[in-house]
Amino acid sequence: MNTCGPRDVDLALVGGGGAASLVLAALDRHGVRDLRIAVIDPVHRRGQDRTWAFWDRPGSDLDPLLAASWPQVEVATPAGRRVLDLTPLRYAMLRSGPVYDRAAEAERRLGVRRIVAPVDALHDDGGHVTVRAGGEPVVRASWVLDSRPRSPRRPGRTNWLQHFRGWWLEADVPVFDPARAVLMDFRTPQPARGVSFGYVLPVSDRYALVEYTEFGPDLLTDAGYDAALAGYRDLLGLDPTRLRVREVENGVIPMTDGPFEARPSPRVVRLGTAGGATRPSTGFTFSAMHRQAEQVARALAAGRPPVPAPAYPRRHRWMDAVALRALAAGGVGGPEFFGRLFDRNPAERVLRFLDGASTPAEEVALMSSTRLRPMVAATAGDAVARLRARVDPTRRPAAWTVPPPVVGDRAGTDG
Repeated sequence: MNTCGPRDVDLALVGGGGAASLVLAALDRHGVRDLRIAVIDPVHRRGQDRTWAFWDRPGSDLDPLLAASWPQVEVATPAGRRVLDLTPLRYAMLRSGPVYDRAAEAERRLGVRRIVAPVDALHDDGGHVTVRAGGEPVVRASWVLDSRPRSPRRPGRTNWLQHFRGWWLEADVPVFDPARAVLMDFRTPQPARGVSFGYVLPVSDRYALVEYTEFGPDLLTDAGYDAALAGYRDLLGLDPTRLRVREVENGVIPMTDGPFEARPSPRVVRLGTAGGATRPSTGFTFSAMHRQAEQVARALAAGRPPVPAPAYPRRHRWMDAVALRALAAGGVGGPEFFGRLFDRNPAERVLRFLDGASTPAEEVALMSSTRLRPMVAATAGDAVARLRARVDPTRRPAAWTVPPPVVGDRAGTDG
């Protein structure tokens, strides 16, 4: 029973995963030392519970934490394989352990108070936010950054999932190329509805993350993921008798044009997927999450409210909605759609677009490289759906929530 009342703090981080860890590290890096900070989460995150892949320029604050990075990546379709030079960018892999370790060091330097408990409710009176955990008010904060996973504020017109399973494979002999990652390999059997691909992120010539991913409306069974991964392993020509599965990663990421409410009340700000950091058309999240952390830290260091900019431009969210509609309707196939993007554009242009940093001129060039008829149909369908929603707001899609990942007999982790 809390008989002393809630503790007053300047900033409360609700949820202690990747988004909160990046914020703590950024606050420490920007020399913010005069804030009273609390982290409230039922789990104190440590170790390797997920892997992030993203692209950026070498020389960032993340360099010392990276598990690996590659100046080249490969995109494969049934029609052929293409090696992409990402210069001046790189594709990078970051495991959660070093991120959590850096956040723990930042916590000590910042004097953070950690409360290990599930948050029940947030009450924002416009001046402060009362955080209740375990049935008690534990913190009264000037600002709350909430990174707990949640579904969008309302279902989108297209609601898909990116769901995956990855094996960390250790080989007896050199079998992987550590100089090159496989970004997307569409030679996998394609589902009746959706898109599938594999990818390979090698840390060394004997150790790599090999993953099977689907974009679609439904999850697989545990046996289905293992069968798909085994099939992709065989497609790569890897001998299962010379391999050991050291770790397993599972995950589910929303791919929806439904809106995520980044500012649910005056002094509550959502980060990560809940704050719109996940790119609907690809599921990439980390780069936007890292940007959010930097913007929050810079604002607080300057004495401003910790409110980051929208993760992606509005026109990008519209283009994602159109692309999702075209894929869901079957007007374009995933291998064809992504293959044409990479075949007909410089890699940097595509990656800048996927990261939300492209210019309108670049976006026109990208759109012109896709098949015109299905994209026009998807654009028209999206416009009609938006108009119907305005005319009759009661006509809304059925309720939709993001399910948890399927975890089987192996020791799975959340990807």
